[in-house]
Amino acid sequence: MRQPAVNPLEALVGHHFLDRELLERALTHSSHAREALTVGASERTEDNEQLEFLGDAVLGFVTSQELFHRFPDYSEGELSKLKAHLVSARHLVRAAREIELGSYLRLGRGEEKTGGRAKAALLVDALEALLAALYLDAGLEATRQFILARIVEPELRRLQADGESLAVMDHKSQLQELVQASGRPQPAYVLVREEGPEHRKTFTVEARILPRGGSDPEFVGRGEGPTKKKAEQGAANQALAYLRSAFEISPRSQSNAVVKARALEKGQKH
Repeated sequence: MRQPAVNPLEALVGHHFLDRELLERALTHSSHAREALTVGASERTEDNEQLEFLGDAVLGFVTSQELFHRFPDYSEGELSKLKAHLVSARHLVRAAREIELGSYLRLGRGEEKTGGRAKAALLVDALEALLAALYLDAGLEATRQFILARIVEPELRRLQADGESLAVMDHKSQLQELVQASGRPQPAYVLVREEGPEHRKTFTVEARILPRGGSDPEFVGRGEGPTKKKAEQGAANQALAYLRSAFEISPRSQSNAVVKARALEKGQKH
């Protein structure tokens, strides 16, 4: 397959590389480098494996810094969950495909024949290598702008439009951790109302928090939504706010470990 000119890729990245070899290296898979060596190339062809290492670090730093400033009320655990999603291979492959990165890869014949241009692992590695090349050629600010525009911002908008998928909005998991740490039974989610036509239903769910050793609810959170899952998240959020208030826990600065420890300490006093 004949390689397309990299100018369109540079346009998408928003930077014209001064060091063209650096960009080519970011797009070179190890299979291509090995083949070049076996056919007697005058110089060793560098692949993108070392650049992947640097790109991964730059991506992690920029993403962490952005989330730290953007969500000051999130706990360390919440920030970590969201960051893990944004830098995951599952998400990065989507970003790589949006800029058609696969069409620019330099692959060996074997990888070419087995569909290497569409392989998720190769695309993620190449995207991380591209970030490293951009960082080395243009500096941190240009790399930050690309990461935010192509990787972080689009996914945050998508997640915020679909609350049940947003990692930091998983109130059910947070509530489960907190009631477990306090020695309470797991919350019970009860569908109490279902209204509206089939194509536009509204569900109402209660999250019932039981005391240790008791059968009557200590607190009942209630949520509504177009799906049972979203209604459960709303109910869990109310119950979570109640328990945090009871334990004097602030989501702004408490890590999951401290939350658990303080919940246990408070629970033992009652």
